[in-house]
Amino acid sequence: MRNLWLICLLFGALAWGQDKPTATPPDKNTTSKPDDDDDRPVPPPASAAAVASNAPVLTIKGLCPEGAAKPSEAGCVTVITREQFEKLARAIQPSLTPVVKKQLLSLYPRLLIMSREAEARGLDKEEYFQQTIEFARMQILTQRLTRRIQEEAGKVPDQDIADYYEKHPDDFREYSLERIYIPRVKQEPPPSQKLSDQAEKDREKNAEDQMTELANALRARAAKGEAFEALQKEAYQSGGMKSNPPNATMGKLRRNGLPPGHDTIFSLKTGEVSQVVSDAGGHYIYKLDATEMETLADAKAEIHNLLQSQRLHGLMEKIQGPFTTEVNDQYFGTGTSNASSVRTGKPESNSTGLEFKK
Repeated sequence: MRNLWLICLLFGALAWGQDKPTATPPDKNTTSKPDDDDDRPVPPPASAAAVASNAPVLTIKGLCPEGAAKPSEAGCVTVITREQFEKLARAIQPSLTPVVKKQLLSLYPRLLIMSREAEARGLDKEEYFQQTIEFARMQILTQRLTRRIQEEAGKVPDQDIADYYEKHPDDFREYSLERIYIPRVKQEPPPSQKLSDQAEKDREKNAEDQMTELANALRARAAKGEAFEALQKEAYQSGGMKSNPPNATMGKLRRNGLPPGHDTIFSLKTGEVSQVVSDAGGHYIYKLDATEMETLADAKAEIHNLLQSQRLHGLMEKIQGPFTTEVNDQYFGTGTSNASSVRTGKPESNSTGLEFKK
C-alpha cells in the first residue's frame, strides 16, 4: 500500500515536468495510439547500457532499509538499483523521458525519508490516510482499465475496415472543384454626407443587388467556358474588394468539405458548372473537374481511427451505461430539490476516468 501512495504523490509532483505539445486531432492517415502514446517506452540514453540491472542508481546514506526499527541511523544505507528504479518509473508512466526520470530521482529520497518518518509516527494508521489511499487506488485502477479498454478498441479487424469502406462509398469519393466567390455586398466608399435611415437601407440593398446581378452574369460566362481564375479576379475587382482574391482551384475534397447548403454541387456531372449558390457569406459558382474514389489502402488508417473510436465508445458504454446515481442537491447547496438523478455512464473519460464540474 505504501508504494501505491508513493506513486500517487509522484504523479502530482511530476505532472509539471511532462513537456507535452497541445493535443491536436489525429491525422486521417495516421493510426492513433492509445492514451497519447503514454505506454510507449522512451529509449534510455546510450550511457545507460553500461549500468548493470543490479547496480545502484541512487544511494541514500543515513536512511535505514525498510523494516528497520528507526527510519534513520548514522550507519544505515538505502540503495536503489537500476532495476528497482525502472520498475517505479514504468509504474508511473512508461514514456517518462530521461530528463523527467532525473527529476524523479531527485524527488524520490525526500519522499522516502518523509514517508518513513510519517509511518514511525503512525500517520499511516489515521483514517484520513486510509481514505486517501482508497481514493488513489480507485483512480489508478480506473486509469489502468481505461488504457486496457483503449488497447482492446484499437484491435480493429481488417475485415471490419473493408466492410465499412464498401458500405460507405460516398464518404471516400473525392471531388476536384473550382469555385468563384462573389461577395454579398459591393464595397463602396462612404457617402459624402449622412443619409437618412431609408436612404441608407436603399443604398445597402442596391449594393447587394449589384453583386447578385454580377454573380448571375459570371455564372453564364463560366458555363460558356471562361476560366474561373480570371472570373474570380473580376468578381473581386467589381465588388470593390481591396484584398487578393482566393484561389479558384479548390483541389480535392469530400462531401463534408463544403458548407451546409452547398451539397447540391456533388450531383454535377464532370465539366458541368453549377447554378449560383447563395448564403449569408455571399454567392458561389462551382465547376466539377473530376471525381475519383480514394483507395481502401489510403483510407485504411482513417477508417481504423473511426472504428476504434466507435468501439471505445461502445465498450465504455457497456461498463458505465447501466448505472445511474442520485445526488442530494440540498446537501451541496446546488438546487432546491431533495435529489436529482445523474447518469453515471459517460463513454468519454480522461486518463484517470474522473471528471469534475463546477
